Amino acid sequence: MLVLGIESATPVASVALSDEQGLLGEVLLNVGLTHSEQLLPMIDDLLRQCRRTIRDVTAIGVSAGPGSFTGLRIGMATAKALAQGALPHTPVSPGVRLLAIPTLEAMAWQLKGCGRDILVSPMLNARREQIYTALYRWRTDNAAYADATGTAVGATGATGAAGGDVGAGGATDGGAGRGGEDKAMSLREVFAARQRGKKDRMPAGAGDDFDLLELLVPPEAVSPKVWAKRLAEHGQDVYLLGDGAAMYQEIWHGDLRGRAIILPPAAGLCRGSFVALAAMRLLQESGSQDSQTPCSGQSRQDFYGMKPIYLRGI
Repeated sequence: MLVLGIESATPVASVALSDEQGLLGEVLLNVGLTHSEQLLPMIDDLLRQCRRTIRDVTAIGVSAGPGSFTGLRIGMATAKALAQGALPHTPVSPGVRLLAIPTLEAMAWQLKGCGRDILVSPMLNARREQIYTALYRWRTDNAAYADATGTAVGATGATGAAGGDVGAGGATDGGAGRGGEDKAMSLREVFAARQRGKKDRMPAGAGDDFDLLELLVPPEAVSPKVWAKRLAEHGQDVYLLGDGAAMYQEIWHGDLRGRAIILPPAAGLCRGSFVALAAMRLLQESGSQDSQTPCSGQSRQDFYGMKPIYLRGI
């Protein structure tokens, strides 16, 4: 499978390609130009640099909002046009699948693998003294972890000799666990192959499949003070990212009393790579054209009915 990810919900324009092994390439521009001027040339350049064509693309993931009204419409129109024209639907081929990935959900993917049971609140400036935000939790899929490692999460040996937490890949901080050993071995094999002159790709996947993203609070437009109060009610550390997190740092630090972990602005940029990785996960989990997603609970294959997530009127 080859997934094209398109991100245009903010002034940042980004496109990326991903396959089952992980990220192939990404182009990101933060220069403030209209996305209608940028997206198609960026996609064309990305495909050429990755030695692919649009007909190689299996699915297109597009950032669905919330975000810029104009940017969302441009991104979704571009995705729909490419999906319609790239590979016609025939009895033999289902055509290019189009998947709408909520923008805040894609942003939350930046924290995948950073620990188990962590809260993530992506934030975008919504103007009018409001932010677009939601609350997610990355948690460990206990069944998948047990199947892959033969050890239940929290069981003896699951935290290693040093008592480290199980992170992405099911390995402990100390490196114990079959998932961690397999990941370390694959890295060593890649570096060894490169030393022999073989130009293998660097591992650039989303990590092992032990992490599940849960939607705790759906996307909404809300004032920072109200949102800070609601976050404080959870009583645990929360990762904040995006321009909304940067704009209202005083509120987060004051009202969350040390529980706010604010990522630097560069780490909070909306990126096509995370749209592509989230879409790839969705493809791998879905067995039908009308799959339900754990975060949105809605079909993402309805081509003609697919619309941006606006949250409020202009």
